[in-house]
Amino acid sequence: MAEPSLTVRRKSRSGSVRKRSRAPVQPSAVCSPVARKRPSSGGEGLPAETPCSNDSEEDMFGDYDSFYGNDSLLAQVDDVEHKYLQDKNTDIKAAGEIILGNLQSGIHQKKQDYFSASENMVVLKADKEDAFQTNENDPVDSNQELTESILDDLPSSQLLYFEKMDKLSSDSRISPVSERRNKCVNSSSDKIRSLSPFCPDAEHGNRPTDFSSDSKCDLFKTESLKDHLKSAMTGNAKAQTLQVSKTKQLKEAVLSEEICVARKTIESSSVDIGPFYGLPSKVKDLFRQFRGIETLYEWQHDCLMLESLQQRKNLIYSLPTSGGKTLVAEIIILQELLCRQKDVLMILPYVAIVQEKVRGLSSFGIELGFLVEEYAGSKGRFPPIKRRIKKSLYIATIEKGHALVNSLIETERIDDLGLVVVDELHMLGEGSRGATLEITLAKILYTSKNTQIIGMSATLNNVGDLQKFLQAEYYTNNFRPVELKEYVKIRDTIYAVDDKTENGYTFSHLLNFKYSSNLEKADPDHIIALVTEVIPKYSCLIFCPTKKNCENVASMVCKYLKKEFRAHREKEKQDLIKNLKNIGNGSVCPVLKQTIPFGVAYHHSGLTNDERKSIEEAYSTGVLCLLACTATLAAGVNLPARRVILRAPYVANDVLKKNQYKQMIGRAGRAGIDSAGESILIVQEKDKHLVQDLVNSPLENCYSNLLLELTKGMQSLLLSLVGLKIAVTCEEVDNFMCNTLLGVQQQLLSKEKSLSEIIRDGLENLIEKGLLKGRISEKDQDSKCILTITLLGKATYKGSIDLAYCNLLYRELKKGLEGLILESNLHLLYLATPYDMTSNCSPDWMIYLRQFNQLSAAEQKVADIVGVPESFITKKASGQAIRKNVDSAVVNRLYLSFVLYTLLKETNIWSVSEKFNMSRGYVQNLLNSAASFASCVLHFCEELEEFWVYKALLTELTKQLTYCVKTELIPLMEVAGVLEARAKQLYNAGYKTLAHLANANPETLVKMIEHLSRRQAKQIVSSAKMLLSEKAEALQEEVEELLKVPTNIPGTY
Repeated sequence: MAEPSLTVRRKSRSGSVRKRSRAPVQPSAVCSPVARKRPSSGGEGLPAETPCSNDSEEDMFGDYDSFYGNDSLLAQVDDVEHKYLQDKNTDIKAAGEIILGNLQSGIHQKKQDYFSASENMVVLKADKEDAFQTNENDPVDSNQELTESILDDLPSSQLLYFEKMDKLSSDSRISPVSERRNKCVNSSSDKIRSLSPFCPDAEHGNRPTDFSSDSKCDLFKTESLKDHLKSAMTGNAKAQTLQVSKTKQLKEAVLSEEICVARKTIESSSVDIGPFYGLPSKVKDLFRQFRGIETLYEWQHDCLMLESLQQRKNLIYSLPTSGGKTLVAEIIILQELLCRQKDVLMILPYVAIVQEKVRGLSSFGIELGFLVEEYAGSKGRFPPIKRRIKKSLYIATIEKGHALVNSLIETERIDDLGLVVVDELHMLGEGSRGATLEITLAKILYTSKNTQIIGMSATLNNVGDLQKFLQAEYYTNNFRPVELKEYVKIRDTIYAVDDKTENGYTFSHLLNFKYSSNLEKADPDHIIALVTEVIPKYSCLIFCPTKKNCENVASMVCKYLKKEFRAHREKEKQDLIKNLKNIGNGSVCPVLKQTIPFGVAYHHSGLTNDERKSIEEAYSTGVLCLLACTATLAAGVNLPARRVILRAPYVANDVLKKNQYKQMIGRAGRAGIDSAGESILIVQEKDKHLVQDLVNSPLENCYSNLLLELTKGMQSLLLSLVGLKIAVTCEEVDNFMCNTLLGVQQQLLSKEKSLSEIIRDGLENLIEKGLLKGRISEKDQDSKCILTITLLGKATYKGSIDLAYCNLLYRELKKGLEGLILESNLHLLYLATPYDMTSNCSPDWMIYLRQFNQLSAAEQKVADIVGVPESFITKKASGQAIRKNVDSAVVNRLYLSFVLYTLLKETNIWSVSEKFNMSRGYVQNLLNSAASFASCVLHFCEELEEFWVYKALLTELTKQLTYCVKTELIPLMEVAGVLEARAKQLYNAGYKTLAHLANANPETLVKMIEHLSRRQAKQIVSSAKMLLSEKAEALQEEVEELLKVPTNIPGTY
């Protein structure tokens, strides 16, 4: 979409208003504003200006001469004025021309050198009709341009004075030249008055300029121009100035005014936008500085220029993986925060991606003055703090995003949320998490008409349903920054994927690699041949069906790689092993110890957070060139590769879905590094038919999961609708449900019962559970009976507790009040152990008995209280028959509590995983889930007065589970991206508090901390500054609230 012709003006101001005219610029239709070169105003012979000019430390105003010091200039002004008063036949307009001419000769020349060197700012004129236009054949064009230039150079006080002079000439004849000058003066003074108070340049308010005809002459006689100038300049000289460098003041003024212009432009819904898509040009510089982004892709420019975005309509956009979708979302987010001054919610699928995004955007927040708040795991405040000045960007997981929206609706602040951005929108169709996402978006659509929703995904099919649900426009493009070549390997033959052929592929070439008989047996799928074509020079990913297969493939490849591979970046690989050893407190995985010297590693959920992060960083920097990974990597952090190999068309025991296939192969090709990316799917003869399905079948449709996930879907939604008073009668609930994705797809998904019947069944079930009160009449379908929520119901939805467990949790908490064992935190840990992890737990009975025997007598009572007697554990360990029935869920939950109890004591995942014979990744996942569930139980207890005793206890326990480190490391681990191993390094180097980190020099950090890149150091410092800023803002809010004078003081009126 081509941009319209723009009238561009550059501004540079300090104290008075100063402008310089520029010729119109006609940008290319396809060139984005990032890449656009702006010509210099100095003429054709001068080189183009660089998009980003660097301010020097030198004072730009050092040799600026004052008006008041120029006695000859004032004398000229005085002479001109007296000459005019003696000549009765000279009209006032002519005098104005003479004065302007003298002013121009005395002032304009003195400043022209300064103007040529001062920093410029690009300002877009939203309305072309405001541009000053003249007739090409008019002989007085040059005079007119000169006059406009003079007026642009004058301070606002002089412009207003000349406006008064114009009004005095109402009875005089008006020449065409005077008319044009009149327009120019009025236009200039209008500019002065129309500046928003948001801009620093709005120094003069509207002043009355209406004078009676009797006083016009007297005014002119008594108030001489010389006196006026003296008065104005003396006042300016006496004005108090801040003790800040003028360069810094100018920078702040430029940024503030650009934000002002951007806000005005966006509010006017014009297609003419500001310097950088309605944002300050500083944003463009930050993208260059932090991301290395010089130009936008053409599709990104087109998408940002969509009419639907200018009109704040909801939008869904879809592009292949690695197409640059996130950058568009980030620019839209910055528009909302800076220009419209509204809060923004960004919903991401996984905790790791939330933390990565918080680190990445904190730098922007520090530079541009907004807050970045993390809502993931146990982190997040409900409701969020209402900020006085700064706006907040909430970055949340699906579950935390839902809780955040609930709290905003409850406190009637949902309209503060200007924008919601959803990444991986296709997750609407994925189980209970999809149901939660659907509920969140439906509530926003229903309760706020001012909140814009932007959804993006690489894999969408039934877009029509999603458009109808979100009331959104749709944009799609097949762009990929790097060409993707898809191949299939069957035996030793490589076929190119071709959807036009019957079987989905055509012959490409044969593998050129000599296999010995031993190697053929060890590697029948020729993986070594495929990887050695690209590594170590380029990177490669191998997606495997299972975690065990990842480790086996990594070991097998290293066993047959040549010794030369060990020499590639050998020292850095040894450093990585050393780092992993520090993470494991002396332990390192034997497989990784064997494979890393060859530049190979595995990546799956069996790794701890610290291990996973270290391996990802090593792969990103090229220290590791090959990762054997599971499908979760494709949906997680961005780790692209030159070649992607799919070990089999399966994920675990399930056939690979088209969506999963597209996500995996989308990792092939690194923008800016590779000219092309390759994907190779390894297929056995018996599975050849699966290739045709993968190539020719469409992407899977996205269907509502509200019915499939009853307790986390439909019933959870109905409970919160009544609790938040969004809908409190059956009729209102029906109206709401029609606006959900289920409402759009009800004919497909609810064939046995109507949607209305499903709703009534759900409401009745909630009443039976004691979560709602009211009466649902079968006979009277139009019943207006008001539904209300019980205290238990309110606690359930505010704590985000699964309805399947809410009554059980209440009973266990109630039972705990009768005899809570507080000698240690074991009893509390049992109450905070997540219910949904018990089904995957298979206790080792000998370990169970050993751990039980190591408990104190008081701690052993916990097992009796929850219903697991010692005799049961003993008999199970000895293999004896059990007559008494014991709830297996309770037994498993207590076993997991033992794991958590040991973990909090030892704070070492490696030793605990060995002690309980569990994978360290499982122990890590248990810890993360327990921290999140403890936070939910805390919110549950806050709503029930009888559980007051749990509030303080669970607050501290949640903190312990979140960080699981020694107390002194917790302040450092609050910073996004700082995990235990890094926190220990920082603490040992002397960085012991958040303030230490926030004020650290990134270059010093790089020197003092091992294995820390410059980029990581900058992100840590930015994240620490952001967190410190958030805490300071929160305290300031508290102070202001305390000092606020109440409006309802008795005895006052």
